[in-house]
Amino acid sequence: MMSLFGIMEAEAQDWANLQFYQTQNDTVLSLSIPKNRVVFMGNSITQGWKEAHPDFFKTNPYLDRGISGQTTPQMLVRFRQDVIALKPKVVVILAGTNDIAGNTGPSTLEMIMDNIASMAELAKANGIQPILCSILPAYDYPWKKGMEPNIKIPKINELIKSYAKMKNFIYMDYFTPMAEPTNAMKAEYTYDGVHCTSKGYDVMEAMIVPAINKALKKKK
Repeated sequence: MMSLFGIMEAEAQDWANLQFYQTQNDTVLSLSIPKNRVVFMGNSITQGWKEAHPDFFKTNPYLDRGISGQTTPQMLVRFRQDVIALKPKVVVILAGTNDIAGNTGPSTLEMIMDNIASMAELAKANGIQPILCSILPAYDYPWKKGMEPNIKIPKINELIKSYAKMKNFIYMDYFTPMAEPTNAMKAEYTYDGVHCTSKGYDVMEAMIVPAINKALKKKK
């Protein structure tokens, strides 16, 4: 039996959780590639999407590669394995809220933006059209109080929006229709102030599908 130290050491060695989707990726790579594959890269909000609405992923050529708790540097480390290697036409990147919470240490807004930009540029360099999503609204984090996401999220969203405009990438503004005037998420869209209810995912799906179709046309 592995000791506690051994478990901790193994977890530290796989800091980006590269093994999380390894088996699923191997299966995907053994099959033929669908015409318009899309990968959703993100954290628990993305991971929870396929759990709340599995048919959204089963009936479309969409792959969910969200991992709960992840920050943008972790996603950047696994981006080649969990996105590029799967040869999608489009990648939907929804990331950054856990950076603000400090899940893997302190991060400035510029550091978060740099990691998102690096993922987008890796995608583009490999013939994948990126869709850059706003961070969802949150007034505070239940697991890390006092990090002021209600103030920081709108600021990083402006950085993402400006970068997307500069690079001619699609920007998906989930924040505006899902936010209260206080920058909290509307109650019907969240069960804890951060993560989405089924209605929250309904809103996101109604917005992202047309954006994916637009990105696929840009790809051509």
